[in-house]
Amino acid sequence: MAQMHLTPLSEVVDEVWGKTGTKERDAMEKQLKEEVNAYYLGEVIRKVRKAQNLTQEQLGERIGVQRAQISRLEKGSSTITLPTLSRVFQALGIATATLDLGVAGKVALW
Repeated sequence: MAQMHLTPLSEVVDEVWGKTGTKERDAMEKQLKEEVNAYYLGEVIRKVRKAQNLTQEQLGERIGVQRAQISRLEKGSSTITLPTLSRVFQALGIATATLDLGVAGKVALW
């Protein structure tokens, strides 16, 4: 019987993305973090919208965009500006939001 060779995941990641600390690896990790954050933000928008029994079209009408834009935001496949984020959450009845900047403090967004 042939012996199976298993490669540790860390070696595969290093091979595909580059070694930790390299320019390529840092860029890939930054992109991945941005995509994960966009996904989580989209999930929050979807959860709150559904809790209010709103369709994507209804939410889009409230903020002046097409249903497709709401769909992209909820999927995390579209970048969102702070003004758009503000309009979405205010349309969902979320009256205030704060951005935590760590040691620099907190900033009220709206």
